Amino acid sequence: MSEHSPLDLAEGDPFGPHNLPYGVFSTSDEPGRRRLGVRIGGYVLDAGAAAHALGSPYASLLAQPSLNPLLAAGRTAWRDVRRALTAWLTVPAHRADVEPLLHPLDAVTLHLPYEVADYVDFYASEHHATNVGHIFRPDGEPLTPNWKHLPIGYHGRAGTVVVSGTDVVRPSGQRKAPSDAAPVFGPSVKLDIEAEVGFLVGTPSELGTPVPLGSFRDHVFGLTLLNDWSARDVQAWEYVPLGPFLGKSFQTSVSAWVTPLEALDAARTAPPARDFPLLPYLDDAAEEEPGGFDVRITVEINGETVAEPPFSTMYWTAAQQLAHMTVNGASLRTGDLYGSGTVSGPEVNQRGSLLELTWNGRDAIDLAGGKRTFLEDGDEVVLTAWAPGPDGTRVGLGEVRGRIAPAV
Repeated sequence: MSEHSPLDLAEGDPFGPHNLPYGVFSTSDEPGRRRLGVRIGGYVLDAGAAAHALGSPYASLLAQPSLNPLLAAGRTAWRDVRRALTAWLTVPAHRADVEPLLHPLDAVTLHLPYEVADYVDFYASEHHATNVGHIFRPDGEPLTPNWKHLPIGYHGRAGTVVVSGTDVVRPSGQRKAPSDAAPVFGPSVKLDIEAEVGFLVGTPSELGTPVPLGSFRDHVFGLTLLNDWSARDVQAWEYVPLGPFLGKSFQTSVSAWVTPLEALDAARTAPPARDFPLLPYLDDAAEEEPGGFDVRITVEINGETVAEPPFSTMYWTAAQQLAHMTVNGASLRTGDLYGSGTVSGPEVNQRGSLLELTWNGRDAIDLAGGKRTFLEDGDEVVLTAWAPGPDGTRVGLGEVRGRIAPAV
């Protein structure tokens, strides 16, 4: 056994062999060559090279510049590859083959690890939806009549999903305050975040065939952190009567890592008790495993924690969202990504957007660099998260980082 091996991890490392998230990386000596990698501690394993060195039948599948071929291979391949990777990284006899194929994270460039086919975003937190309802409809019911009957969502723009670390150029658009006589055009002055969890589809489905609740694991490969940047002033003016459009479509940031569902078995949890009857295709009362995930998110602005939203409080689960968006027969494609919607808990410090944290700009947040209601140019937002793992471990979900650049 080699001395000071990269595989000798510190106790409690959230990126130990119980996690093994997938990403795509390149190295400085071959910047144009993208490789499928698996994170272990502070390193990334060249998965394709390891598979070739160890004679894996999945070598060609892993020697790809994108996660999509593995996504499309289906659940049996996902399970077999994960088992093989776990053995390669934990069995001492494999160390001589594996160690030369490990690259320090600070020496590689991480890329968007999959090609996004379609992007859908939901509105699944009762706390978030209630807060937003109170902000915009202070004299009415906070939840719309349909909210507890179905997971509300919108179809976003797949081409503007970017990997963590990509700058966010402040969007411009039309906006009109209630007191304005006419709309004006210019950079958004209410640029916001939305702390979310994203779910990545691997196995496609046939057009015209809904995906039932019980088939969630057959289609969804894993999850990732997601920040659905939002121009609230643009959104407020445009979204009646059809919904979010330019206020959302300019950019969505995701983590460079995708955590397989199998790594999150210990994080499964029951969703909040529902006080409304659900139609059969959404009724998960008889499902074998609980539909929620206990993911703990932290939101930082310029290095200061401003919120810690708990994903376990989400009213609608990822399985229900998948069932709903296919119940009309819409088909899934490999690389489809869907966001949970803003994650917010019952406490003020658990709100996953500045819209809620500042109550639409009424209550500024005190930061070391000055007060904030919405994001200013130069601000850097970082989302991190972890979930309970086996035997008291933690499963790290990587990070989503984005710095606000001035409008062009």
